[in-house]
Amino acid sequence: MTSTPAQSSQPAEEAPRPRRRLTAEARRSSILAAARRAFTESGDMSGTTIKVIAEHSGISEGVIYRHFESKEQLFFEAVVEPLKEAVDDLVAATATVDRDQPLTPELQLKTMTGLYRQLISTLEEVLPLLGLVLFGDPQVARRFYRENFAVAMDRLAEAWREVEDRYGFPFESPDISARAVMGIAFILALESHHSRGFDRHRAVSLVSEGTVKGFFPAIEPARRKS
Repeated sequence: MTSTPAQSSQPAEEAPRPRRRLTAEARRSSILAAARRAFTESGDMSGTTIKVIAEHSGISEGVIYRHFESKEQLFFEAVVEPLKEAVDDLVAATATVDRDQPLTPELQLKTMTGLYRQLISTLEEVLPLLGLVLFGDPQVARRFYRENFAVAMDRLAEAWREVEDRYGFPFESPDISARAVMGIAFILALESHHSRGFDRHRAVSLVSEGTVKGFFPAIEPARRKS
């Protein structure tokens, strides 16, 4: 009688599954995410090399160059474009403030409060990128400010002017008003990001009411205390 080899009770090891290759779009997104991390960590476009970005993404420099022509293109697509999109979203939110119902004083205050909340949240989220662009390479900063940030604030001002026109209210300086609101939101984003115990809800309520009604009451000389 011939004996048969005992069958092992241990399950056979599964063959490793082949790794799925990323699509070109997925690879491009992966490179952009790695570039964003590398630029943010270095804080400087000039000091960040393609080699460093390749190390962050775990691929070769040659693969990066198949998707992007230069480090400058990478910087603008990884850092500047997300900022531009964020600002564009904010502008779009103001264009239809009275689409569903007339703009009453109560709705005006509610709309301004919502705008500040969105502005502060967005600016806080993109603070590292914003700092990298606006306070990094002077040429990049100038280009981004002129072509994106200033243009967005002008669009915000135009949206407000159109709303005011519909109600017959002369808006003398919507461009300055848009910049003032953006500046307030930027400072409150910094406070929210860096200051412990910052009461964002209270701050948004106060600046919204101040923006709509005025931050300071009219001075009456007769009420001056001696």
